Amino acid sequence: MQYLKYTPYLYLILGVAFIYDGITKWNDTTATPKISLFIGGLAIFMFFFRRRFAKKLEDRNKKP
Repeated sequence: MQYLKYTPYLYLILGVAFIYDGITKWNDTTATPKISLFIGGLAIFMFFFRRRFAKKLEDRNKKP
């Protein structure tokens, strides 16, 4: 279960990739950059949410 410490960083990487994709598609009239930007923002939010939740869970397990 050691790999669960590193999975929130996958959200961060995917968020940056989707935001980059949305920015590159911004001036293209046939593309849908808003969807990419939304998914990127959601992934960034999930990164911070999962990290905060894991810290709370770790603190709760440390207390006797």
